[in-house]
Amino acid sequence: MADLAIDRNLELNPPLLPVETTHARVTDQISRITETPPPKQWYYAMAVAGTLTLVLFAMITYLVSTGIGVWGNNQPVAWAWDITNFVWWIGIGHAGTLISAILFLFRQKWRTAINRAAEAMTIFAVMCAGLYPLLHTGRPWRIYFALPIPNPYLDLWQNFRSPLLWDVFAVSTYATVSILFWYVGLIPDLATLRDRATTKLRQVVLGIFSLGWRGSAKHWKNYELAYLLLAGLSTPLVLSVHSIVSFDFAVALLPGWHTTIFPPYFVAGAIFSGFAMVVTLMVLARWVYGLENLVTTRHLENMTKIMLATGLIVGYSYATEFFIAWYSGNPYERFAFLNRAFGPYYWAYWTMASCNVLVPQLFWFKKMRTSLVGMFVISIFVNIGMWFERFVIIVSSLHRDFLPSSWGMFHPTFVDILMYTGTIGMFLTLFLLFLRFLPVIAIAEIKGVLSAQMVTGGSANHIVPERARQAAGEAPAL
Repeated sequence: MADLAIDRNLELNPPLLPVETTHARVTDQISRITETPPPKQWYYAMAVAGTLTLVLFAMITYLVSTGIGVWGNNQPVAWAWDITNFVWWIGIGHAGTLISAILFLFRQKWRTAINRAAEAMTIFAVMCAGLYPLLHTGRPWRIYFALPIPNPYLDLWQNFRSPLLWDVFAVSTYATVSILFWYVGLIPDLATLRDRATTKLRQVVLGIFSLGWRGSAKHWKNYELAYLLLAGLSTPLVLSVHSIVSFDFAVALLPGWHTTIFPPYFVAGAIFSGFAMVVTLMVLARWVYGLENLVTTRHLENMTKIMLATGLIVGYSYATEFFIAWYSGNPYERFAFLNRAFGPYYWAYWTMASCNVLVPQLFWFKKMRTSLVGMFVISIFVNIGMWFERFVIIVSSLHRDFLPSSWGMFHPTFVDILMYTGTIGMFLTLFLLFLRFLPVIAIAEIKGVLSAQMVTGGSANHIVPERARQAAGEAPAL
């Protein structure tokens, strides 16, 4: 009877990690990724990503030396691909903080296989996002005007009533806390790599960055306290950062922007797109490095469930926007939304709706939630759809405003297109370097899950059946 109860428990609560996984195997498998030459797929990806990054730097040089007139921005569409890409990248960076901080506070153990990559992705996405407002100033070397520094000798003072200045505070705080959170979590694993290092240079570098970690009880106590405090600081940022980004639009009087639904709508969309990017990257990393036993189908299935939930919230927000536009009785607001769906940019709106609302509904089926190909393809569609969402909000609201005489169309230039693809290359380059030189999975946290799994019966381990037999008064198994 005890064995039947255990088998039933395992059926209802399958283990996060395979039974044969051991602490030594976890350490060796993850550490070897950074200690041995990468597979050939890494070099192919690095060649493509590195080329796109060089294109980005070339376009930045051209833009700074010529002026932002090389972008397609003009009246009436003064904001276009630059702010679209900025909001898109900030949204992608949200998943890292959510997976690491909020799921950590809720003690969700399945986060441990993906949190390290998500945290790194957050930092790289914020770096890509920060390029656009920096370059959009036209004089990036004077960005210090936006910083809260004493400036009695300057002719310009910060306008703290401007949501664009709020962005500076929100994004810089988000980036700082995310980097600290990522680094603190890395310390025990850096010490593991230090102890395994075979060259003097590697030992010294890893020794410096591991901050003298020795794994003592005092070290673990201080580490867990610091990690918990940073998780508590990071959690409000998930809500605040993209809420403040949405204020760039919501505090304006322009029809299509002036709405109170934007903060929760933007936060849900950011988590939606961020989780989609994590799925995209982790499916590829899992395949290239053979991490099937650590990044299991169950980990990825949990992520698809969150994508389904946030996708439903995004779809509800789309419907609410149309309802409020009708219910408000404002003819300008009503026209703005009808123009989105049936105006010149109708193709962008219906691409957005199809990718963000219809395609994720496939995740209702378990076969799609557990299919690596299926979840990878759907995550790509979601990333495309979320980019079009920002494009629709910005461009379709601007190109036809109150006066028909000022209407106009936006057409991206080659600089717009190449800079966007270049930021994708920069993001992938940084992520590939992270895969090469740092542990892609949190070794210490995976070991903690593995230990708990062995003790509590989360796996078909002999420890648990033996204890169950003894408790039931049965003879010990030979």
